Amino acid sequence: MMKFLSALALTAALGASVLAQQKPPAFTPLPAPDNVAKPPAAAAKTPSGLASVVLQPGTGKARPAANDMVTVHYTGWTTDGKMFDSSLARNAPSSFPLDRVIKGWGEGVQLMVVGEKRRFWIPQEIAYNGMAGRPAGMLVFDIELLDLSPNPSTPPPDVAAPPADAKRTASGLAYKSLRPGKGGPQPTSNSTVTVHYTGWTTDGKMFDTSVDKGQPISFGLGDVIAGWTEGLQHMTAGEKMRFWIPEKLAYKGERPPRGMLIFDVELIAFKDAR
Repeated sequence: MMKFLSALALTAALGASVLAQQKPPAFTPLPAPDNVAKPPAAAAKTPSGLASVVLQPGTGKARPAANDMVTVHYTGWTTDGKMFDSSLARNAPSSFPLDRVIKGWGEGVQLMVVGEKRRFWIPQEIAYNGMAGRPAGMLVFDIELLDLSPNPSTPPPDVAAPPADAKRTASGLAYKSLRPGKGGPQPTSNSTVTVHYTGWTTDGKMFDTSVDKGQPISFGLGDVIAGWTEGLQHMTAGEKMRFWIPEKLAYKGERPPRGMLIFDVELIAFKDAR
C-alpha cells in the first residue's frame, strides 16, 4: 500500500499467538473485579473447566466460528488481582483470528455475540500452560465482543466487482460502508491514520492483512496509493468500509498485486498533521 512497497506490509508481522506476544504494559492498571480470585457459584462452566458470567447482554445473533476474525476490548488479571494486559488501557480495540490465541479465548469468545461483555476464568491448562515469561495460573479476562467477520482469507461475496449500491467517485473509486463510524470529522490527505485492513484481488486471493497480526498500523495518507488517500477521506473514526480501487489508483500495473484491488478498512483513529 505504501508507494515504495509492492504490497501492504507496513509493519513487521507479529507472532502467531496474539495474546502470547504482547509487550509488558506501560499504562495505569485497571482495578480487578471483586471475584477475580475464583469464579462465583453461578458462573457457567464448560467441560474444559472454562467458567464465565455475562456482564452485558449482546445485540447480535451470530456467534464467531473457530477461525473467524474478532474485534474486542479486553482486560486480563491474574487471580491475585494484578492486571497484565488491557486494550482499554491502550484505548485501542484488538482484532485477531480466534485460532491464533490461547485455547480459553478461542473457546470462550465463541460463546459470545456482538455487543456482549463477559468475564472468563481460564484455567492454566487452556491459558499459557506454564509458558515461560507469561502469566501463570488461572487467568481472568473481561472481554467485550465489538465485531466479528470471516477469516480474511475468505473473500467477500462481492470481491469481483462493486455492487449496485456502492458509491462511486469521479476517479473511478467505488466504496460501501460496512459499519457506521462515530461521525464527526474525516481525515484529510495530510492526516495520519490508524487502521486495520485486508486486501484481495478480484479473483478472491488475499494478498495482505493487518488483522491476523493483531496489531493495527499507522501511516500518513500522503504515503499510500491514491485509492487509499482518496477513500479514507470518506470515513469517520470507528467506521468500516469496503473499497474497490481501480488499477490506475492502485499500483498502476507496475508491480503486483495488479488489476483492481478490494480492501476492507476499519478506521480506528486519525490525527491531523501539525
